[in-house]
Order: sequence, then structure tokens, then C-alpha cells
Amino acid sequence: MTTVTIHSYRDPMSTSTPATTRTIHLAGDSTVAPGPLDDTGVAGWGAALHEYVDLPVANRAIGGATTASFVADGRWRATLDAIEPGDLVLIQFGHNDQKEESLDAEGGYRANLARFVAQVGDRGGRPVLLTSVERCLFTDAGELRVSHGPYPRAVRRLARDADVPLIDLTVFTRWLYQHLGPAGSERLFGHRNPDDGSPDHTHFGAAGARTVAAYVAQEFRAILGLDDDVAPLGSWTHRP
Repeated sequence: MTTVTIHSYRDPMSTSTPATTRTIHLAGDSTVAPGPLDDTGVAGWGAALHEYVDLPVANRAIGGATTASFVADGRWRATLDAIEPGDLVLIQFGHNDQKEESLDAEGGYRANLARFVAQVGDRGGRPVLLTSVERCLFTDAGELRVSHGPYPRAVRRLARDADVPLIDLTVFTRWLYQHLGPAGSERLFGHRNPDDGSPDHTHFGAAGARTVAAYVAQEFRAILGLDDDVAPLGSWTHRP
């Protein structure tokens, strides 16, 4: 297992002293939230992130959350109050926002995310936007269904417009499920609906949580530029 070491951070446009990242904060729904890593229940990828980074992870994500309820429940205020300059704040919603008419992709959903990004920046934190992990729903013909419609696009557009990092978990998990296939993907969830015994294709088990968390940790390398100053290998490898 590779652990990503988070170094001090200096904004490329700033001449001030680098800000040290002390904590990684997570805001989101059940696909991010804490949970058991022994397949006795569901776990968001945030439950396993601490295994792949060398900093504390403050995970305030909770099942059923929307960008609106996360504020109403006080979880967003608790996140803001805990931010220290340089801290990373990962924000992933969408699964439940799409169920609320007032939180349409380019309306209330995007507006709330934009407010989150601005508020994190005001406190000296580093916001990172994430698109929703895909639901693992295959058709009888073996095609992976699209379950989030315009919501991932809204996040991508906001990340571009606000000039903040994006981790596209919709793309990653769609690739992952299709790569593994319907049967292979089952092991990522490891949980069944207690009411009828049907597979849960939204909420991860231990394997799914760890797989996505490991990918998020690797994305930190690009976001933080950890490899940018390493000499490229092209100087001694063979030409193609």
C-alpha cells in the first residue's frame, strides 16, 4: 500500500510563507461517509482514506446528505470552523441532490457548491471538487447505466470556472465497473439490502471503499504537484 505524503503548500501566485496542511476534511453523502471496513455494513470511500495518506482525515459526510441538508444540519459550519490555512477540503455531493427539485444541477446544486468553494477559500483552505461515484447498475445487456445525468457536468464546469482542482470519480468508477464487469464489480459492494437481500449497488463494502480511496489519494499527487520537480525518465529510456 502506498501512502501519499502531503507537503507544505504554496500558492503559485503567492510570495507568502507556505501553508502546512494539517487535516483533510471531507464533506459529502453516504458514498463518502464513515462506515465499517469489515463488510458488516456500508462504508463510503472516506472511511478508508486514512489508510492512504499521512494526515488526519476529518470525515463529516453522512448518509442522505444534500448540499442543502449538510448546511441545515450544521455539518458544513463544523467543517468551516475546523479549517486551518492549507487544509484540503474535499466536497462530493449529488446522489441525493438529484432527488430535490430545488437542487437541480445548474441551479441550487451548483450554487451551493460554489458557495462552499468560496467559503473554504476565505478560510485559507484548499477546496477540491469531486463528481459523484457512479451507481453500479448494469442492464441485462451488460451496459452500465448513467445514473447522475447532468450533475457531474455541473461539477466539472464549476471546477473550471472557479479554478479549483477536480477529482472525477464519476469517470473513474464508470471505468472501474466496466473494467471489472457486472460479476467482478459485486465484490466492491459486499453488502445486501437487509429488507429483501438484494445487492446494494450504491454503497460500498470494504473493497470498494478502499479502491476508491486509494485512487483519491493518488489524485493528491497531481493536485499537490508532488511529482512535478522529478527529472523525467526520457533522458535515458529508449526512444519509441
